[in-house]
Amino acid sequence: MWDTILATIISEFSDLDDIESATRVTMRLLIAAFLGGLLGYEREQQGKAAGIRTHMMVGLGAALFVVASLQDGAMDDAMSRVIQGIVAGVGFLGAGTIIKTESLMDVKGLTTAAGIWFTAAIGVAVGLGHEMTAMVSTLIALVILHLLPLMMRREEERGP
Repeated sequence: MWDTILATIISEFSDLDDIESATRVTMRLLIAAFLGGLLGYEREQQGKAAGIRTHMMVGLGAALFVVASLQDGAMDDAMSRVIQGIVAGVGFLGAGTIIKTESLMDVKGLTTAAGIWFTAAIGVAVGLGHEMTAMVSTLIALVILHLLPLMMRREEERGP
């Protein structure tokens, strides 16, 4: 069994095209995990339960679904279904982070759920080969998560 697996791996890397493809796939997966990790690190610094590992796994998982589908020759209609599945699946994961208390106005975990959902979108973008879009989006998200609350606090301190 191991001989067959090893022979398959070796045959996949037998010519330059496969090495280039493997490098491209590896870089996409690493970038997706890294960008997810940046968002997760910010959330972990804020004391949130869904931190660096969760965000890295969501970004990496979303990218892997997309990359594997592309490698298998998925066309636009199939890729659309893959992305729909990711969005729906991550929606369930995010829903698990939302806690509603007795008060209608006291809901916790919405930003965490949105962050997990957004991390999946980053993974999808990277998996499709849109690394720069994913990087810019990650920077925008970090501004929203980190700088916007600081600006809002300063505004509250000033008063009416």
